[in-house]
Amino acid sequence: MAMGLHSQGKARRGGRSRAPMAEINVTPLVDVMLVLLIIFMVTAPLLKAAVPIELPESRAKAMSEEAAQVTISIRRDGVIFFEASPLAPGELLDRLASVSPEPDGKMPLVTLRADKALDYGRVMEVMGELNRAGFTSISLVTDVSGG
Repeated sequence: MAMGLHSQGKARRGGRSRAPMAEINVTPLVDVMLVLLIIFMVTAPLLKAAVPIELPESRAKAMSEEAAQVTISIRRDGVIFFEASPLAPGELLDRLASVSPEPDGKMPLVTLRADKALDYGRVMEVMGELNRAGFTSISLVTDVSGG
């Protein structure tokens, strides 16, 4: 209604009777943004678990994630991964030495993901290397069961 008011009683050049529309329809933009949001929400957890391992189950409550953390994964065959890259035997300490402390001087949190079929001694060896490198805050990652 309000669009047509400004053109009443005036003769337009070129015979045009409508003014150009200066509104933007944001509905398609919102639709696209919601679809992208859903895609990112679905894929973000998959990016975190780049090394496929079978985690042991636990009924513990899930902890909140910290911004500065390092993920160490141990696959069923004993291969150790720093974030998503595999390490050669004995390379873990060198990689841990390259991790810089947080601004407050603390070392970042280490999340240790180990396959449930691994020997307990192998997991303890890796935890010992983490401790020797100065990482004292270590979280063991498990699969949270619904029961």
